[in-house]
Amino acid sequence: MTVFEYGNDIIVVDCGMTFPDDEMLGVDLVIPDTTYLQQNADRVRGFLITHGHEDHIGAIPYVLRDLNVPIYCTPLTAGIIKMRTAEHRNLKKIKIHEKKAGSKFKLGCFDIEFINVNHSVPDAVAMAIKSPVGTCIITGDFKIDSTPIGGEMIDLARFGELGKEGVLMLMADSTNAERPGFAMSERKVGAALDAQFKNCRSRILVATFASNVYRLQQIINVAAKYGRKVAVSGRSMENILKVTTELGYIEAPKDLLVDISTIRQFTPEQLCIITTGSQGEPMSALSRMAFGSHKQVEVGPGDKILISASPIPGNEKSVYTLINELVRRGAEVVYDKLADMHVSGHACQEELKLIMALTKPKYFMPVHGEYRHLKINAGLAASTGVARENIFISEIGKVLEVSKDGAGFNGTVPSGKVLVDGLGVGDVGNAVLRDRKHLSQDGLIVAVVTLDAATGSVIAGPDIVSRGFVFMREAEDLTEGMRKAATAALEECLRSGVRDWSGMKATIKDCIAGYIYKKTKRSPMVLPVIMEI
Repeated sequence: MTVFEYGNDIIVVDCGMTFPDDEMLGVDLVIPDTTYLQQNADRVRGFLITHGHEDHIGAIPYVLRDLNVPIYCTPLTAGIIKMRTAEHRNLKKIKIHEKKAGSKFKLGCFDIEFINVNHSVPDAVAMAIKSPVGTCIITGDFKIDSTPIGGEMIDLARFGELGKEGVLMLMADSTNAERPGFAMSERKVGAALDAQFKNCRSRILVATFASNVYRLQQIINVAAKYGRKVAVSGRSMENILKVTTELGYIEAPKDLLVDISTIRQFTPEQLCIITTGSQGEPMSALSRMAFGSHKQVEVGPGDKILISASPIPGNEKSVYTLINELVRRGAEVVYDKLADMHVSGHACQEELKLIMALTKPKYFMPVHGEYRHLKINAGLAASTGVARENIFISEIGKVLEVSKDGAGFNGTVPSGKVLVDGLGVGDVGNAVLRDRKHLSQDGLIVAVVTLDAATGSVIAGPDIVSRGFVFMREAEDLTEGMRKAATAALEECLRSGVRDWSGMKATIKDCIAGYIYKKTKRSPMVLPVIMEI
């Protein structure tokens, strides 16, 4: 999410989400903190969306609960957003304005132009944002594909024209800034798929990203070429295929697509299954197939599985665990190390430098990537002639002020990460995560005691309950020791006149925790529970 502000007008480019890291136990997804936008809601003129991937649209259903402003995007992106927001019944009707690549329109003091780019999803655009100060170009996610599967090649001519008119600042995708050369064309994957389908008598399953619409089209094309029916497994895959076929972005011969529940009607060589799970996600369709819990598909000898994706950094262990399980079941698995089953949708170094050379920006800000990617992209900009003092690597919440006379960072705005857990948005904070981590690592001890309300004497307990610490039946001596420690703590409270619950709980907790650490060198969470009758 990037916020542009001039005078009394604010526009927002993209509204994405990310997945939680290993420290965010139980969290489903992470969205931006939009406190600053909520504080200035009367000045927000609209959201501009570059393309329909989750890291650019995923937070929209949550953010629009507090900011009911219009969205401007291309037709396919609009279709995907409508599909996503339909799942959130508590959301007010959102206003979406569909604009095709090449469109120009005005929001407040900003003149917006959508520029066609290539990416792994159709209808991706870069944006030229003209303000009274000058023109800023934000590339969105892009690559230069001279032989795209659908649509037109990236509009390099328009980037060049804008460069001649004068570009104040360029904000460029940094995801593949580490990779030299050019990104390969998506058509190369089509050739690799064809080679795998040719003369194959096995049932073929292809796992890929649901959002990689061009990959889905190529799978459908090669399946049709070799006379195979296509079934789809995985909710996100089904939804994307429904939207893209309805809007005409994916074309499939009549009767080619069949329901996953009917696959037993076809012989292995008559069938291709497209599935989610290319990243080894535990609940994905391919994972359920691998571990025998899928209702319709049972994987075994005679199956060829093509994983048409590379592991995202951090997912390698999950992916290779999945591959091992599929191979153990007797399936033939073809993945990135065995064949060219995937190409990136992001620009490599030579493509990035070409965009910089065409636009000739005065200022440059690398975006979309980890810090090391941003740093490398900044170096690429310097190599194309951008002055190093005019290159800015920003951080979430930092304000970059740009004018005709100069540019520099100037303060911050409220920002950060909002955690979504089930239906809860923002109700899981650092304290909750700290407790979850403590519980996951050390377990829980509950000490329950019942007191006489009048005298304060113990009527029942202390009873000890353990979860995730030790199995109580195998640790009777330890359990008895904890019970004695809790009893000693209560006696100490009675002798010293401590009657308030918080004081008694603190004493019980300290005594039990001290005893456990002395005996085991472990520190489980201790939760005293006091009841009075």
